[in-house]
Amino acid sequence: MRTDTKALLDDLKLNPRETYDDVVRRLAEAAYDDEPMTQEEIEAMEEGIADLKAGRARSLREVMKELGDDKVIESGNL
Repeated sequence: MRTDTKALLDDLKLNPRETYDDVVRRLAEAAYDDEPMTQEEIEAMEEGIADLKAGRARSLREVMKELGDDKVIESGNL
């Protein structure tokens, strides 16, 4: 194992006695999606992408201005 990889794993340990196997297993389990997207979620995403491509989207600045909160954006607090 490369030294820099080992250092990364050391930084990810929850406690000094955690093994590298434990760290790698925890990371692998966190990356696994046990709740795949539903067909409804996929269709909603596809609809959103189509809206973006067709220009049916507004910027955050436009929405905030419409809501009367455009001063928040100008102040940089958003």
